[in-house]
Amino acid sequence: MDFVQNIPFFSIILSMFSGIVSSVLSGKNAKRLNTFVVFFVGVMSFVLFLYLMQKGESYIYRMGHFPAPWGNEIRAGVLEAFMAFFFCVIMLCSLIGGRKHLIKEIEENKVNLYYILVNLLLSSLLALIYTNDLFTAYVFVEINTISACGLIMIRQTGRTIEAATRYMIMSLLGSGLLLIGICLLYDLTGHLLMSYIQMEIAIIVEQGMYTVPIILAIAFISIGLAIKSALYPFHSWLPDAYGYSTVSSSAILSSLVSKGYIFLLIKIFYRIIGFAIIRDSKIIHILFAFGICGMIMGSLGAIKENDIRRMIAFSSVAQIGYIYIGIGLGTKLAMTAGIFHIFSHAASKALLFISAVGITDASNESKKFADLTGAGYRNMIAGVGFTIGSLSMVGVPLFSGFISKFMFAQSSLQVPGKMLPALIVLGISTILNTIYFMKTVIRIYTPAKESTYEKIRFFTNLSYSVSIICFGIVNVTLGLWSQPIVEMIQTGLDMLA
Repeated sequence: MDFVQNIPFFSIILSMFSGIVSSVLSGKNAKRLNTFVVFFVGVMSFVLFLYLMQKGESYIYRMGHFPAPWGNEIRAGVLEAFMAFFFCVIMLCSLIGGRKHLIKEIEENKVNLYYILVNLLLSSLLALIYTNDLFTAYVFVEINTISACGLIMIRQTGRTIEAATRYMIMSLLGSGLLLIGICLLYDLTGHLLMSYIQMEIAIIVEQGMYTVPIILAIAFISIGLAIKSALYPFHSWLPDAYGYSTVSSSAILSSLVSKGYIFLLIKIFYRIIGFAIIRDSKIIHILFAFGICGMIMGSLGAIKENDIRRMIAFSSVAQIGYIYIGIGLGTKLAMTAGIFHIFSHAASKALLFISAVGITDASNESKKFADLTGAGYRNMIAGVGFTIGSLSMVGVPLFSGFISKFMFAQSSLQVPGKMLPALIVLGISTILNTIYFMKTVIRIYTPAKESTYEKIRFFTNLSYSVSIICFGIVNVTLGLWSQPIVEMIQTGLDMLA
């Protein structure tokens, strides 16, 4: 075994161990350790990605070298390695961009606790990406849930405590349904390792046995993870959770946490059940219908908002709907579009949240649209960042959002029964996106009476400016050099099965 193949295991353990170490460190040292760990894990993940691209196949890493059914496994392919690298980039930029505000938003003696939660969250996301064991995935789903809930409520205001409570209730409901689905699969197959479950499921389906229990297992897992990823109509917890938590938490939660659950669902569909069986079960039709509803209802919710951060939060409901219609269309191109949109949305939504806090700072810390007039001139870097994120969400060429929307439209042509509703809703959703994002961009670039606001220089805070510039580069890179990434995703999907 090549030494580089240890990277997934080292990444998970290093992130988890750094959370433990941070508990005895000061807030400043915990921040330094967290920055180092996220950066180092990102570098290791990129090295693994290059190794797997050269190797051209995935591999299995056995914990302690114990075989099934006793052992635990990690499985890494190009898609998993790139996903881990990309998640580290987004998390690092989100933390750097919100670092200045973290000091104002939480108590000084809780700063190290914040970074403990971030480290545990990174560890759980990496485990969801790499694990080849279904029960291990469930354990890290719960670690992810607890960490995310802590990141919401650490601000300790009435709004955040209420938001964290709603988030926990909905997440536990999703976790319970997921666990029921896992128990059904274990009862049917006697295995928890994904590859072995897939072999047993194939035999059971071929023999025509246990059709109803298999459909129930798929349904419980799909609904459970749909709840946890805020697919409409299970999104009621999302606006408050994203709208009132710290700026770094909002960026991380909106761009990474829900995507970890969606990627786990994709792994289960491909690696455990088999996508041919998923198509035959008709579950994807339900996910497609919910995705379409989410695209419309999330955008309508955003239009009605008068709070910029809650508007961005409601937009996430619509964008998650995009990913689910990719799954629901049931073709390889559509799934590729859905995964590409995971990257696009992560880069754009984190950029929007980080930019929004600069805009509100330049408007006497008001989030109301009436007070944001001219904010793009008062904080130029935030205005540019928000404009880039908005153009990407609308789907303007040169930005990442255009590529995923184009691919969704292209893939819908391959599914005649779903082509018309998919294209119509894509068009309507794009118009709605334009209404609320461009309305905000126009507002922040409408001249205002400068005497009522404090003037902010272009590079008033170096780390904040670097964060927005990095997010902008990532977004434009995804838009201009999309073809290699699309080909990588398709190669990764082939390895995933």
